[in-house]
Amino acid sequence: MSLIHYRLPLSLHHHHHHRHIALPLPSTPTAAARKVVRFIGMSTSSQETATEEKQELLTQVLKYHNQTKHSFTNYARGPHGLDWANQPNPFRRYISASLLPLLHPTSDDQDSPPYSSLFNSLPSPKPISKTTISQLFYNSLALSAWKTTGFSTWSLRVNPSSGNLHPTEAYIISPAIDSLSEHSFVAHYAPKEHALELRAQLPSGFFAGCFPEGSFLIGLSSIFWREAWKYGERAFRYCNHDLGHAIAAVSMAAAGLGWDVRLLDGLGYEELEKLMGLDTFPKFSIPSRPVRGRMPEIEFEHPDCVLLVFPSGGVGFEVDYEKVKVALSEFQNLEWKGKPNMLSKEHICWDIIYRTAEAVKKGLTMAKELVSKPFRSSRMISESSYKGFNISEVVRKRRSAVDMDSFTTMARETFYQILLHCMPSGCGENGWKQRTQLALPFRALPWDSEVHAVLFVHRVVGLPNGLYFLVRNEDSFGELRTATRSEFKWVKPDGCPDDLPLYELTQGDCRELSKRLSCHQFCLLLCHGMSSLKDIASDGCFSLGMVAHLEPTLQERGAWMYPRLFWETGVLGQVLYLEAHAVGVSATGIGCFFDDPGLWFWAIFVDPY
Repeated sequence: MSLIHYRLPLSLHHHHHHRHIALPLPSTPTAAARKVVRFIGMSTSSQETATEEKQELLTQVLKYHNQTKHSFTNYARGPHGLDWANQPNPFRRYISASLLPLLHPTSDDQDSPPYSSLFNSLPSPKPISKTTISQLFYNSLALSAWKTTGFSTWSLRVNPSSGNLHPTEAYIISPAIDSLSEHSFVAHYAPKEHALELRAQLPSGFFAGCFPEGSFLIGLSSIFWREAWKYGERAFRYCNHDLGHAIAAVSMAAAGLGWDVRLLDGLGYEELEKLMGLDTFPKFSIPSRPVRGRMPEIEFEHPDCVLLVFPSGGVGFEVDYEKVKVALSEFQNLEWKGKPNMLSKEHICWDIIYRTAEAVKKGLTMAKELVSKPFRSSRMISESSYKGFNISEVVRKRRSAVDMDSFTTMARETFYQILLHCMPSGCGENGWKQRTQLALPFRALPWDSEVHAVLFVHRVVGLPNGLYFLVRNEDSFGELRTATRSEFKWVKPDGCPDDLPLYELTQGDCRELSKRLSCHQFCLLLCHGMSSLKDIASDGCFSLGMVAHLEPTLQERGAWMYPRLFWETGVLGQVLYLEAHAVGVSATGIGCFFDDPGLWFWAIFVDPY
């Protein structure tokens, strides 16, 4: 069992000819130079070779995860101070690409449905138009505010990001839309301008031949350098967690328009590159150790996923990935407009990030996939907990708290209601189990839930302080109970809904433990007010850590599943952010936690498997 996140976790060419300086490193062993292995989807001459290759990829991923852990004696390797002169530009622009301005909704969009209603059912789908596309981006990936302190000014966004660094970029691949484009097109979303940068016109018939009527695609990519500038080697974790935030943000905004969202996970890395036009970025050779210098090539965008957005409530349909691959072969003839702007003058290349990014590349699934699935509502036990905000108000006014008081409490029913909205499968008949991701916004993810939560309850009225466990895939209950300490009780707390798999492990004051685990300060907290920053981990109503059965999951599915575990934590984290604001408090999530196995296995787990 591995702690994934704690909430308050290339084809190659040579470098450009610039001088690179090897960085002095802490005592952690340096990663040895090695070749970049091929991704799983490539053909092999024998089953034995394929097995060896799969194991090599897995070894690289586990090496990354272990090397980037924080412990009491050593933090993961980072830059040892921030190079403010080279802080990456948070806004990617494609120079000379046509800019298509989007609309700014007015009056907080009074037509927006109540936030809490979306977990019960989706409204009737609205047609695709300039207005609705504008609203989708405005409520998911746009700027939400500008802040100024002294001589510094910075922006906030609807989608949260580790360190407010925003490695996630977004693209729309769409049929023609009146007042935007007369042709099917690919465009990059520019959040500062709230506009689309037109990158290419698509071949006629691309959408009609591959995707259902009334649908379009949202592509998401990551610029690792933006997070690595501050967080060093650990940045790959944060980029993928932020990617999960973005998936949830798009899903919630789409739901407000009556649209459903599904991650098309059958597409491989090469297909994603072609769809978003990211194969035009220069490639580079990965160095054998961290180096500093002018390396604009590491500002490339790693294609992560593509989301299919389509009208809710329709009939089921299949996506034929082999057919999509054939259609994408025509993309090599497209004329891509715009040159990406430079984000920094100098860089640090943390080699293990790019080596791991190679290892998690996924191949194409040569099959058809049933994309649509039934909507499953989430149980509502405390409608009065919500403050009556509509979806636009919640997503745009959400903020990451920076301090917590140490006295605000939360009602037990509100606590249970928040956790009910964190469950992947929604509610069902007697015997219904949590596993398949059918509820909003988890339904965007095509795999069964892999992420659970360990909760530290500090100030929930009617609930004893102590340690609790939220089982988000009940097939794992037996393994989880076996893996944890024998003295844990594993009993349902008083008043807990029958279909909420929340278990009390032990009672007691966990404030000091939660503070120590979170680098003595950081975690996800639900509270409001001001307090000392150093006590933020223990001053909220509750905090939680997200855990997953890491190595067995990767052994079963492949190394490519590693970033997807972080996507799931990001989706879950976004739900917690929104729930906090919707019930009138605030949340924050920072990925600095001690994930050294010794402490967690001592405190919770007894078997480090």
